[in-house]
Amino acid sequence: MSAGPAAGDPRADELSRALEHVRARIAAAAAGRPEPVLIAVTKYFPAADVARLHRLGVRDVGENRDQEAAAKAREVGDLVDGPLTWHFVGQLQSNKARSVVRYASWVHSVDRPSLVTALGKAVGRHREAVAAGDVAPGPCAEDDLTCLVQVSLDAAERRGGAAPEDVVRIAEQIAGTEGLRAGGVMAVAPLGAPPGPAFDRLREVSEQLRRAVPGATAVSAGMSHDLEEAVARGATHVRVGSGVLGPRPAVG
Repeated sequence: MSAGPAAGDPRADELSRALEHVRARIAAAAAGRPEPVLIAVTKYFPAADVARLHRLGVRDVGENRDQEAAAKAREVGDLVDGPLTWHFVGQLQSNKARSVVRYASWVHSVDRPSLVTALGKAVGRHREAVAAGDVAPGPCAEDDLTCLVQVSLDAAERRGGAAPEDVVRIAEQIAGTEGLRAGGVMAVAPLGAPPGPAFDRLREVSEQLRRAVPGATAVSAGMSHDLEEAVARGATHVRVGSGVLGPRPAVG
């Protein structure tokens, strides 16, 4: 149960109203079915907003740039008293894997075998460093890192993601890598087209994957502008940025 906004904090009041609106949209789209996990994507917003969201009951936050995410996760650790799960949702370079595993519990954007290998090695090295007392334990020090296969629903856009026919192969590699867990699939709807057919296709890919890897049941789909279509088609996680936090601040 959330504690509610702090007295005299206009920003907390603003976030509270936005959260209430987004949660109502999710509930309406779910239409009595289990509601998906709301991931508040805090890109370009300060750690203080993450702390405010936590006080309002948010327990899952997402970031898509490692440099910002790593610094913010460290800062938030001093501001938040209680559980908070970090989701890495952006395109990930293999050389950033060692950093990401120090704070993230989920990586939504695994799209190639080489990244699976890099993440598995990074988890192993992190666990060795924790055992040696060289670093503070991250969430994957004991729990496996949950990895979703990002699916490309429109290859012409090149927005990242594996071809649908490659999803099972990548997920099986994840499942066979020590320290990783195959969680399911993620996708971004193509630009300039109705999202419904894209999310229908994602649901088909998810069903195929579950037959091959039964535990890979997560479907990460839907953002501020199209969450209703995603929820109606079985999304288990929605990634909402501006709908919760407002327009992103200008970045120099």
